[in-house]
Amino acid sequence: MIPSATVEAAKLTQHSIAGTIHLSVEEVLLELGSTQRGLGGNEAARRLSVVGPNALRTHKASPWVVLGRQLRSPILILLIVTAGLSLFLGDATNSVVIAVILLVSVGLGFSNEFRAERAAEALHSRVTHTVVVLRDGTACQIDVVNLVPGDVVRLGLGAIIPADIRLLDAQDLLCDESILTGESLPAEKDPAPILGVVPLGEMSCCLFMGTVVQSGSCAGVVVATGSRAEFGKVALGLGERQPQTEFQNGLKRFSFLLLQVAVVLTTLIFIANLLLGRPLLDSLLFSLAIAVGITPQLLPAVVSTCLAAGTRALAKRKVLVKRLVCIEDLGDMDVLVTDKTGTLTEGHISFTFAVPVRSDVSKAELFALGLISTEADYSQGAVSTVGANPLDAALWAASGARDFAPGSEKRLDIIPFDHQRRMTSVLMDESGRQQIVTKGSPEDVMALCRDIPPHAQSLLDEQYDAGARVIAVASRQVVGMSALEPADERALMLAGFLVFLDKAKANAKESLEELAALGITVKIATGDNAKVAEKVCRDLGLVSGGTLTGVQIDDLNDAELGTAVTKTSIFARVSPEQKARIIKQLRHQGRAVGFLGDGVNDALALHHADVGISVESATDVAKDAADIVLMDKDLGVLAEGVREGRRIFANTIKYVLMGTSSNFGNMFSAATASVVLSFLPMLPGQILLNNLLYDTGQLAIPGDRVDKEQLQAPSHWDIAFIRRFMLLFGPISSLFDFATFALMLFVFNAVPGEFRAGWFIESIATQTLIIFAIRTRRVPFLRSRPSTGLLLASVGVVALGIYLPLSPLGPVLGFDPLPVPFFLALLVMAVVYLVLVEVAKSWFFARPLQQLPVVRHRGTEHHIHRRAARFSVPDPLASL
Repeated sequence: MIPSATVEAAKLTQHSIAGTIHLSVEEVLLELGSTQRGLGGNEAARRLSVVGPNALRTHKASPWVVLGRQLRSPILILLIVTAGLSLFLGDATNSVVIAVILLVSVGLGFSNEFRAERAAEALHSRVTHTVVVLRDGTACQIDVVNLVPGDVVRLGLGAIIPADIRLLDAQDLLCDESILTGESLPAEKDPAPILGVVPLGEMSCCLFMGTVVQSGSCAGVVVATGSRAEFGKVALGLGERQPQTEFQNGLKRFSFLLLQVAVVLTTLIFIANLLLGRPLLDSLLFSLAIAVGITPQLLPAVVSTCLAAGTRALAKRKVLVKRLVCIEDLGDMDVLVTDKTGTLTEGHISFTFAVPVRSDVSKAELFALGLISTEADYSQGAVSTVGANPLDAALWAASGARDFAPGSEKRLDIIPFDHQRRMTSVLMDESGRQQIVTKGSPEDVMALCRDIPPHAQSLLDEQYDAGARVIAVASRQVVGMSALEPADERALMLAGFLVFLDKAKANAKESLEELAALGITVKIATGDNAKVAEKVCRDLGLVSGGTLTGVQIDDLNDAELGTAVTKTSIFARVSPEQKARIIKQLRHQGRAVGFLGDGVNDALALHHADVGISVESATDVAKDAADIVLMDKDLGVLAEGVREGRRIFANTIKYVLMGTSSNFGNMFSAATASVVLSFLPMLPGQILLNNLLYDTGQLAIPGDRVDKEQLQAPSHWDIAFIRRFMLLFGPISSLFDFATFALMLFVFNAVPGEFRAGWFIESIATQTLIIFAIRTRRVPFLRSRPSTGLLLASVGVVALGIYLPLSPLGPVLGFDPLPVPFFLALLVMAVVYLVLVEVAKSWFFARPLQQLPVVRHRGTEHHIHRRAARFSVPDPLASL
């Protein structure tokens, strides 16, 4: 019976990594109630129920949190202040109207943001991270959230440490602990206990949650999980704030533009009204209403609706977004750098045959050397490839592996694969006869060999020309060794090559054409040989702009590499650092770069890209570094994601352009009229009601159709463009407002209640119907049809805007009935207005300045929260 059954619940939650550093391996296991064979399944389940999931936070969509964000909105606070002032100074009717508008605005914003939260909650649960754990002595993969104290885990190159762990054994283990200690150099690890008290960075027998295995492999026992781990304490202490995306920064710049306009306009209105002798209360409330009216009140709700609708559409296409606001970054992309394995090829690597280069080595012997030099444990007869790299797994899956019987062979030591050496070496002993067997990249292994047969290079080139993946196997006899170091990888004798096949995807050519149609240039960055990459690209019809190898890249300075990367299509035999350098230079050239990777060596490039993309089958360190996870590693799926990102941005900009132009025009008209007329042109409550009705109709914009040409190239936030648009179309809106003023005053001799009703109806009609012109650069309805939802919403808002002044609520709202001829005149003005807008639109978009989007760079600051995304789900809309 495993002694862990006697461990008390309280004790499980009180273990700390610092308390284990002075204990031996046996003492640590006893303390945690575990064994070298790990926990039993039932005991692990019991402990999970006691300590809870191994997560820093769980993302449950909380209605109270969403409601709190709504009430913290400066716009809504402004409304509350306005309503309070009205009530305090005796204007109860206006106060009630504003309060109703406040409740409706909060309700609309809350419902849309809460739906977005629910979407984020549902999607994040589909991105999983696994770890190899021993349960009842058998290795299996489980989700990291199910780890408990006492679990024995196995970790290899590139693994993100899933909890605080005390080492049981280690082979050449180095860990990157910079996220906790700030130390850039990797820390050496060893299971030997430590005497005395040492700081966190010197606990060499421990591994910490969130750090990364840089080289080597190990086994360890979990000591602390979730918020009780050292990383968990730091992450929770920092809170949930996430780095801002370009999309969010664009919204901030846009909000600042509106703030500038609102401050200037409302200040002038307030001063002018006071100088004209208007009552202080009326002047103040009217100025506040102008400030609110010029602001698109439901912008956060519209953005949330766009993003939530986009995530649901992407999820159906098997594209999962870790943070909703990253969808727009996906649409921005105009260069995609990707590995070829699994994207251009099937990703199902299979061993095909062995090619000996020496007459004294048979194919069977070469294959056996390949199996011996894998990192899999075959000492007990049964081989487990759980967590093994694809090439090792392919060797053990080959038919010849079933006949492999190690017999008296014993593995004494191993140097695991790393991305600097690009090889694995083992020290074997067979009945006292020792040899080193090395397997890895042909170029690197052959550089360590002596007396290479003359025909070896031609045999290798033949396989490369056929597009095969090849690894070299070499060995040498040694005497009296018990341990192996990288310096021992020398004077090897080349035995031959192991050849693997990874076929090109059937739909890869079509996917590349789709990306090209979207204006995206595809570049290949691979650790494979240049000839193999070139062969795959030729087969798929990808026009090559040339090839650079890792060695050539090292010979170029940044300026030279910056020039080369824009033309080069294939980067071969590149290291993780070289991939990241390529990404940075592409971004310096003004390109919006996406990187698609799934391996340990891709994490650095994923962090440096504008948008990092990984896949569900990727290593945890790659998924952790990515912004977006593809459930299928397919460029066609990615193309769908790009289109959806651009559609979301296009619809968001529709609302922004409408809001800035029509709101600015109406509020400018109101400001001017308030100075010229002897009465306020519209009461504060009427202005707010007008704005709310208009905004409510625009909530249908996220579901609107987008013209094909808007999806063919990325678009970016351009505040100067928005300002120019506002300054052209705002005055056009004001022009027709002034025409309405003249009609009401000089034709109908309107009293204040009639004047306000007439302008209210004209304003609602023109600023709502203009969406059909602004939503497209084409001729509305004839060459670009809006969605049914947008059409119905817009017509409904106009109908409601006409009905309210004529309804029994009209007098309560401050409106008087209008004569019938007004509505005929309104129809004529609306038609003329839309025609004039269409003419202005044609002129505006024909100007060369409007054809070029502003290219931007997204920050790439490495953030502890990005690593924390592996353990928790941060709030994706907190800053919208």
